[in-house]
Amino acid sequence: MWKTGVLLLLLGVLLASGELHQEREPRRLPPPGKLDFGYVPGGVYETLAHYEPGPIGILFQMLRAFLYVVQPSAFPQELIVKLAKDRFGAIQTEYQKPENIVLSLQAIYYEIGFLVCAAMGLLFAVLMPIVGLFFCMCRCCDNCGGEMHQRQKKNADCQRGLLGTLLFSTSLVITIGILCAYAANQNLSSQVKNIRRLVNSNIKDLHTFVNDTPMQIDYLISQYATAKKKVVYDLNNIGPILGGRIHDQLDKEVHPVMDEVLNMARVMQETKEALENVSVSLEVLQEGTGKLNFNLSVVRTNINRTLDNPGCHEEQSDVTTVQLCRNISQSLSQLQISANFTRLPNVNSQLENMRNVLRTDLSAFVQRGYASLNNTPQMVFEQTGSVTESVQNLLDSIGKNISRFSKTFPVQTCLSNFTIFINHAHAKVEDYYPEIDKMDFYRWIGCIALCCMVVLVLAFNYLGLLCGTLGYDKHASPTTRGCISNTGGTMLMAGVGFSFIFSWVLMGVVTIIFLAGGNMEKLVCEPFYTKELFKVVDTPYLVRPEWKNFIPGYMYGDSELELTAESLYSTCKENKGIYSAMRLDKVFNISSFLNTTAFTADVVGHLDSIKIDLSTITLLEPEGKQNLLDFSEAGLSEINYADYLEEVNKGVTVVNLLSFATVLEAQADLMPRGPLQTALKGHASTLRQIHSQQITPMEQAMKYGRARSALNQSMRFLERTASDLPNKVLAVLSAVNAAQLLISQNTTHLISQETKKYTAMIVDYFRQYIEWVKTSLALEVAPCKPFSNIVDTADIIACSFLVDSMNTFWMGLGCSTIFLLPSIILAVKLAKYYRRMDTEDVYDDMEIGNNGYHSESSQGIPNPMLTSIPTYDTISRFPRASAPPRHIDW
Repeated sequence: MWKTGVLLLLLGVLLASGELHQEREPRRLPPPGKLDFGYVPGGVYETLAHYEPGPIGILFQMLRAFLYVVQPSAFPQELIVKLAKDRFGAIQTEYQKPENIVLSLQAIYYEIGFLVCAAMGLLFAVLMPIVGLFFCMCRCCDNCGGEMHQRQKKNADCQRGLLGTLLFSTSLVITIGILCAYAANQNLSSQVKNIRRLVNSNIKDLHTFVNDTPMQIDYLISQYATAKKKVVYDLNNIGPILGGRIHDQLDKEVHPVMDEVLNMARVMQETKEALENVSVSLEVLQEGTGKLNFNLSVVRTNINRTLDNPGCHEEQSDVTTVQLCRNISQSLSQLQISANFTRLPNVNSQLENMRNVLRTDLSAFVQRGYASLNNTPQMVFEQTGSVTESVQNLLDSIGKNISRFSKTFPVQTCLSNFTIFINHAHAKVEDYYPEIDKMDFYRWIGCIALCCMVVLVLAFNYLGLLCGTLGYDKHASPTTRGCISNTGGTMLMAGVGFSFIFSWVLMGVVTIIFLAGGNMEKLVCEPFYTKELFKVVDTPYLVRPEWKNFIPGYMYGDSELELTAESLYSTCKENKGIYSAMRLDKVFNISSFLNTTAFTADVVGHLDSIKIDLSTITLLEPEGKQNLLDFSEAGLSEINYADYLEEVNKGVTVVNLLSFATVLEAQADLMPRGPLQTALKGHASTLRQIHSQQITPMEQAMKYGRARSALNQSMRFLERTASDLPNKVLAVLSAVNAAQLLISQNTTHLISQETKKYTAMIVDYFRQYIEWVKTSLALEVAPCKPFSNIVDTADIIACSFLVDSMNTFWMGLGCSTIFLLPSIILAVKLAKYYRRMDTEDVYDDMEIGNNGYHSESSQGIPNPMLTSIPTYDTISRFPRASAPPRHIDW
């Protein structure tokens, strides 16, 4: 188990940076048939392994831009790999070998930018004290600006202003550089205080990791109850589930057949009702047409008697009247009925047959067939009771095996050892904190001392500029300058002196930090961010020639296993489980243990032994089948439907009685007034009365659904029903027999197929549980984010805190040191304009005026610029004084 602890420690050395997205997606309900095992419980890791430098980050970016200019070459992966494979020492002892010479040249080529800068820095550090020494000696000999004599020029004021401006600007640049160095120094000190917080946060996350892992594994085991509960539920409901599926498959074949039988039962009832309607309607129509025929015959007889009147036959009668009588007599043949229902035979025999058929309730037989088929789930439940009970017993034994699995997995031992390791490491780190604080204090003091060297020079520069500017009097001659102006010049020269004293020390320190920090940034931090460092670490056969990947080679003795530092880091950075990150399946292969086949072999065996017999299902009893045959033999085909429909489609009378009465009355009006006319009008009134009392009700009944309508509809229904009725009944009986044969003898394949589906459904619950366990172990159990956070913290401390701050420090300090050179030159030149001189230049054309110089020509003294220079010592002729010499002193 010690290897596991060591491997966990290696996580802190081999991983790189990234961020964790802790938020989970909103939980959704599982689809039907899917089990919901919930989320694996776990604590939240507190460490935020991310550093935001704030405003000083701008300086960090400027620093990296400068280093890119110094070293624009890509990360020398191949060079480092070759150096690592040659074990460095071999190169030192055998540097003459050609391959080692090539490596050395490659390394020099990569470091050429750093070497050039370092050479310039060293040259600066070496030459500055030498130059300062010679400069001091030169000034002691009144050279290099050491002579206290200022030659006057017409543009002296302009030169003084320009030199002062340039020196002030240079001092500002130096100030900015030293402020950057100071800010970097303070940033490092302030960030060192955060080291303890980061370390404690990482330690707390490691404890969270250790404490949550056993709970998470217990949760995985406990969720077996979810799968078991679902399996038990399905076993207890095997009737509705398995039996329901079998019923649904059978129902697809049987239900249409039973619906046909039920429809035939409905047709039987409707046939009986139709026959009853025919019988009743026929009686009504026969009775109505009989009465109407009698009344019409009476009217014909009475009209004939009236037409026998002498007025219709005598010779002296009016010709028109005779003709009218003749016409009326000829039209009397139309006064008779059209539809004669008395000639139609009755349907009493067929009606009696149907009443006998309906004494057997066919629909009740059909309902019993439906009930027998719908009882399939209950039959399945009763026939599989022993199997389901044995499967439920197997579930308990599977649960015990899973519990034993948790005990065989060496979690607790590993975590206990790791806890001891964490506590021991934390205690050691705590012991180092006082030393770290002390070292940081000394470092801070040293950096402040370096900054103070530059600040001292700046102080003299600024004070010199201030005093020189404020104390300068343009009316005073160089030998009569005031004390304040002279002090300003002296301070500038003091600044020059301290610049020579400190600059070489500063540049030496800058060069050393530059070489260390710059290479650290380019060779460690930058490839750390770009992950190119992983490619070096993961180079095959780097650590040992026989190891392709050193992590699995060291841990499991299998270097071919694809487990690299980059994959290890990436997996942990995504907060996946330590099981998948470390490929712990090489130590404990949970996939082989949690094998669906091994878990469910006995369950499948028991479920495959299910035997279901549906032969007791009866769709239609023999009485129902006989009832169908009796219906086909009820004599419906013996009815003469053509005669019925022919009479039904006829009118009630041959002629319209109202029209006939109107014509009769009109003809009577053409006759002379008398008994004949009155009698004919009376007959017309009788016809109207017959029409209103008999014809109109009969027509309404025949047209709008009473006797004739009912008779028409019933006969058409009976005609359709009787059409090929025996064959229809035989087809229904054949379908019933085929469906019964399917249930009784041919359901073996169907039952086997549905049983396999049911078994697959039960097994799928185990598969879901096992897949969930594997997925949870890979993604959620013991998430290894704390280990990547350890390396992220190390990255932040080493690169973001230390390297960036120290590099910014040397950048600011180096910038200030370099600008000390122009500061020295400008200060030396400017000091001549502020310091009080011992002697000065005198011109003949100058008079006492705004320039403040005495004109020697006015005193009788020749102008030295216009005459030859005497050979005597000017120092003795013009002694050092605060005022120009007078004429009497000659």
